[in-house]
Amino acid sequence: ARGSARAWSGSAMVDLTSSADGFLVLTAVITVFFQLSFFAVAAGCKFDKVTDFAGATNFLAIAVLTLLLRGTFYARQVIISTCAAVWAVRLAGFLLYRILVIGEDKRFDETRNDFCKFLTFWIYQMFWVWTVSLPVTFVNGLGSNPPLGPADYAGVAMFAVGLLVEACADQQKFNFRQDPANKDHWCDVGVWKWSRHGNYFGEILLWWGVFTIASSTFRGSEAFGYFTVLSPLFTTAILLGLSGIPILEASANKRYGSRSDYRLYLKSTSVLIPFPPGCYRPLPEWLKATLLMDWKCYAVGLADMAEEQQPFDGP
Repeated sequence: ARGSARAWSGSAMVDLTSSADGFLVLTAVITVFFQLSFFAVAAGCKFDKVTDFAGATNFLAIAVLTLLLRGTFYARQVIISTCAAVWAVRLAGFLLYRILVIGEDKRFDETRNDFCKFLTFWIYQMFWVWTVSLPVTFVNGLGSNPPLGPADYAGVAMFAVGLLVEACADQQKFNFRQDPANKDHWCDVGVWKWSRHGNYFGEILLWWGVFTIASSTFRGSEAFGYFTVLSPLFTTAILLGLSGIPILEASANKRYGSRSDYRLYLKSTSVLIPFPPGCYRPLPEWLKATLLMDWKCYAVGLADMAEEQQPFDGP
């Protein structure tokens, strides 16, 4: 009986690691186990320093495990896994360092002591990790190996630029916030002089790059791989419309909206895509809204403060 059980479990593992669709199931199981393990620590100890770290390292685990379990090590598999791993290591290291410095994540002030609300966040994180990892999971599960082509090189370039922009923006904002002299000012240095959310631009670009690398394999029987576009689409959607820009813009508008220098910053600085301020300011509003995604929904609360504007007396 024991021998049969071992044989069954062994064959089940082979089935899960012998195809792209099997890897989708395997990575879902890995992600649920990974996140619930960290959740147990965070909830049991009322400790939120591992929350973002758990998300980033889960990406690393998926990239490494799927590459090793498949064992074919095709060039594209190594490239796409390396991209995901480099991004995950950089993000995990930065987020862990940041939370250790600032001490507490205020996002969880209202949920840390509420088991169900806290668990809801971790369930969302499971879905985020698994969905955004789809291109990596798909490529590492393939048995075929189309030659590298223009899409692969373009994808790597997109990833590299996105990673560089995201890393620079994150570090610049962190350094800015650590300076007491900037306590009552928004970050407008470096990347932030050209984009109000340059780190999000970088993250969106790099995941579109990862998807572009994977797209080279979407042919013949592997054409169903186009569903992995959910990865960059989901990243774009949550950052542009859900938990990213809308929340941060509303918070900044509430804090600085009555200041004329802040309103000038809004008019001169692209909301997402880095753009020279001198060129961005004179653009017509319809162009900013359509091509540069500076939507009216991001101006929430500003109209109510129009009559309360404070004169600009320098940062």
